[in-house]
Parts: sequence; C-alpha cells; structure tokens
Amino acid sequence: MAKQVRVPISKNAEKLLNLAELVMKKHLELGAASPLNVLGWDKQAENVAKALEFHKQAKEYQRLSEQAHEQRNILVTPLDDLLKQTRDLLKALHRTEPKKLGEYGFVVDESVRKKKTKE
Repeated sequence: MAKQVRVPISKNAEKLLNLAELVMKKHLELGAASPLNVLGWDKQAENVAKALEFHKQAKEYQRLSEQAHEQRNILVTPLDDLLKQTRDLLKALHRTEPKKLGEYGFVVDESVRKKKTKE
C-alpha cells in the first residue's frame, strides 16, 4: 500500500501569510525557471507584502488595545467601590424617595424580587 502524503495549509492567517512569503521568495529566487510562473505568483507579490504589513499593524493594535484595557481596569476598580458607597449614601439620604437616585444616573428598580424555588 502506497504511503499517502499530506501537505496541509493552515487556516491561521499568520501561518498562511508566512507560508505565502516563503513560497514567494522561492518563486522569485528561481525567476524564469520557477514552475509557479503559470499560476501568476508575480501578480501576488505586492498583495503578500501588503497583507503581511496589515497583519503586523493588527498585531500592534491588539497589543495597544490590551494595554489600554489594563490601564482602564486600573482606573475602574476604585470607581466601582466609590459608586457603591455613593449609592448606599444616597439610599440612606433618600430612604423614603429612592427614585431620587435616578437624578444621579442610577437605575432604580422597585419591583419585588421573587424567591428562588428549588425544583
């Protein structure tokens, strides 16, 4: 029985672009002797380079986004505690008129909670 050889191509964009870059380099190295001339790789050289550049930009934006989220989270943590303290203070001050908290931007829900029943 003959051995079946597989040559997989990744669905991962980064791996696909890296493979395309390697194929393009080999194709250009072989020049007129390249068996890939019939497939039009010459026309794709610019697209491969552009796609790689966009990929690098996307990675940089991803890194910057992660940094921005970390910085945001550092600032949000004390705000969460401060908002809870503010809510509690305003609830105490406006015990008979809880809807007044809405004037500060809080959502006031006066519905009665149903007790959870075990099934």
